[in-house]
Amino acid sequence: MNNVPSAAPVTSAVPAPSEPLEGTVRSDPALSAAPFLPPQPAGDTSGAAAARAAMVARLEESGELRPGPVREALLALPRQVLMPQAYVRRSAPDETPPRWDLLDWTRLADRGELLERLHSGDSVAIQHNGEPILGRTVGSRRGGVMTAMSSTMGMTADLLQLLDLRPGQRALDVGTGAGVTAAVACFVCGHDRVVTLDIDPHVTAAARERLSALGYRPTAVTGDGTAGCPDASPYDRVFVSFAVHRVPTALVEQLAPCGRALMTLGTSSPSWPGLAVIDKRPDGTVEAELRAVEFGHRAGAGFDRLFLSASFRDTIATADGWTQRTRLAPPTDTARGMWLALDALYPGLVRHFGAEDLTIGAPHCRSWMRVRAAGHRRWDVTTCGPRDIWAEIQDAAARWREAGEPAAYRIHLDTDDVQRVTSPNGALTWQLLRTPGDSR
Repeated sequence: MNNVPSAAPVTSAVPAPSEPLEGTVRSDPALSAAPFLPPQPAGDTSGAAAARAAMVARLEESGELRPGPVREALLALPRQVLMPQAYVRRSAPDETPPRWDLLDWTRLADRGELLERLHSGDSVAIQHNGEPILGRTVGSRRGGVMTAMSSTMGMTADLLQLLDLRPGQRALDVGTGAGVTAAVACFVCGHDRVVTLDIDPHVTAAARERLSALGYRPTAVTGDGTAGCPDASPYDRVFVSFAVHRVPTALVEQLAPCGRALMTLGTSSPSWPGLAVIDKRPDGTVEAELRAVEFGHRAGAGFDRLFLSASFRDTIATADGWTQRTRLAPPTDTARGMWLALDALYPGLVRHFGAEDLTIGAPHCRSWMRVRAAGHRRWDVTTCGPRDIWAEIQDAAARWREAGEPAAYRIHLDTDDVQRVTSPNGALTWQLLRTPGDSR
């Protein structure tokens, strides 16, 4: 459904897919079938086809898309049928109230801009303030928030390839959004093998109608995504397109032997997400890994999110604090396993990715830290507020180094419903909490 960044543009940095899972194909004649190809929908113009091909080519050039069924699905999928209307923001990032225009494919004046928006690779906003999506009027909107989006194509393509969809598999798409993931699953697996689930009935209704226009008729359900859809289980593949605090037990229970589930795990901070890769082996045992990634999906409904307000960012950029000069280099951006551990060990921090220098704030207590280069192997570290964020970073970095500098951790799904994350050598560990307010 949604994808996050903190203040950075959203693309994907999910690790490359592992080898295909052993035994993932059931002994069913349907599994050897070719991808499901519906009739070409009306209104798929040559311009749309060219824009689609160009988008796929860019994804291939960036390395986010490789030859295979996901590429073929994206090349065949008319995005304007799934998203005949989409919002574009007309106001500046921090302008309030924000202003959006709703573009419509049926309006020739909108078609060029909409075509560019749908195929830019960026996320696409499709719903404002929980409104009905079908039958709405075109025009401007002020204030409020966007409540449903189609994720960036780079991240979606990368994750779908890691999911390793195959013909005939049963797939559960959790967080329907615009229906892009569901459409790819229908193309690869067969539309009668796909269930797509969203908490918003307006999103479900729109996706059902627009997927049908493509010739796809998956089971479209409205409900709590973390509860899954047990009536149609078990599933060979489960794809969750919003961030959760911990692995939903119901989704693991609905996973078939030899199945795989993917989801973003995160805290209330959007800055350092993790990707949970959950495999159920033929004997029913579960192996789960948490990979430190650069970008992940946005939080789902009811997820309390921290952010750095414009005024707080200005304060950090201009205010004075206590400055010390150090030879200790700040951790690199590519040390993602460390940043993931920092978020778990010292929650409540948000990074300002748009700043020139390493800048991190704690919105709840207004503490902040800024690190600037001050010559060869020297840095000026400025801190302010009750939290010493620089000391927290150094502690997390030391513990991460003692753990072997892991980029991925093991998730333990204990029988008492406790979920723990540990480094491969067991030296670094933390618990996944049920809600942001739970005590450690």
